[in-house]
Amino acid sequence: MSPINAYLTFDGNAAEAMRFYEKTLRGTMQMMMTVGEAPDTEQMPADAKSRIMHASLAYGDGILMASDTMPGQPFEGMKGFGVALTLDTVAEARRIFDAFAEGGSVGMPFEKTFWVEGFGMVTDRFGTPWLINGGKSLV
Repeated sequence: MSPINAYLTFDGNAAEAMRFYEKTLRGTMQMMMTVGEAPDTEQMPADAKSRIMHASLAYGDGILMASDTMPGQPFEGMKGFGVALTLDTVAEARRIFDAFAEGGSVGMPFEKTFWVEGFGMVTDRFGTPWLINGGKSLV
């Protein structure tokens, strides 16, 4: 059975966000294709050609995928979910939390909880909400 993977939708900045995630998570970009690079998209509007049709970032045992909305499609932001990460060490979890917090907003400061050595909630500058656990489980 495959893991559950997240698919994020952005409004024209998916490439920037996914490159940031690749660097921060130390993952490997498997694919990033613009609409203009995809087959049979000649009929798409010119302003859609640079948008990301599909991106795939391998990280640990999972994959983080993303695309941009197409022109004319409403973008209501990301809401009603969070991308959860579990890191082996508090230090690695803290590093990622701090990188996501830069230019973003902290929902819950990174600190020790009753279930894990370190946990925090942050929405990064691209609007993606993250729930970050690090270290040993305490329950």
